[in-house]
Amino acid sequence: MLKVLKTRIFQKYRTISYPASIPEMPDRFSGLPKHNNSLCEKNCRDCVDICPLKAITKKSNQIIIDLGKCIFCGECEKICKKHAIQFTDEHRMTVSNPSDLIIKSEEEFRHAIQVKNEILKIFKRSLRLRQVSAGGCNACESDINVLGTVGYDLGRFGISFVASPRHADGLVVTGPVTKNMEEALRKTYDAIPEPKIVIAVGACAISGGLFADHTETHSGVEKIIPVDYYIPGCPPHPLTILDGLLTVIKRNNNKF
Repeated sequence: MLKVLKTRIFQKYRTISYPASIPEMPDRFSGLPKHNNSLCEKNCRDCVDICPLKAITKKSNQIIIDLGKCIFCGECEKICKKHAIQFTDEHRMTVSNPSDLIIKSEEEFRHAIQVKNEILKIFKRSLRLRQVSAGGCNACESDINVLGTVGYDLGRFGISFVASPRHADGLVVTGPVTKNMEEALRKTYDAIPEPKIVIAVGACAISGGLFADHTETHSGVEKIIPVDYYIPGCPPHPLTILDGLLTVIKRNNNKF
């Protein structure tokens, strides 16, 4: 026991101070993409052609990126000779309207707003969530689990994941929703008492991701149940997910 206490004292305080301060993101992190149409060559379609999920389109020499489809592989950034597309270190990408996932260079990214005031009055002190893995690869689930570690300590915000949907305020869904998971997802959603929220985490949950249009999936949560918040990524960084959860209950001190 003394050895454990000694080790704990030696380790000191390890929980990050987020959202009061944002830790430095790792070099390999790919955050919110930005693009500059003025740098783009008129007849160049390299980024469009190389995108494995067809998340990039080009109309009238304007690049359009669908964050709901993007898996943040960075291939478009690598192939662009003019550096018209760049992935930033901005981790805040949660939106409350699916149309805001479509980003254009001349438009400012529209972050999500918190839930309606009448619902916020219920959720503001705590948020209990039921998580459903609807057929994904478990990468998103792993990053959600990271939020329970000492580094992030999700519980300090009054947010926790519960075992029963009857004890939950909302639902967090990952994966493209396979046909085998459709009924389970519907039943879980129906078991959560009103008012409730649904958060789609990851490209698979938003658009089907790598499994989009597969005969055994529904290509996203919204095909089955209504979605209130969308957190893009493949998988989203734990800070991206945390920012989304804090946005829901208006506990994020960062200014957009």
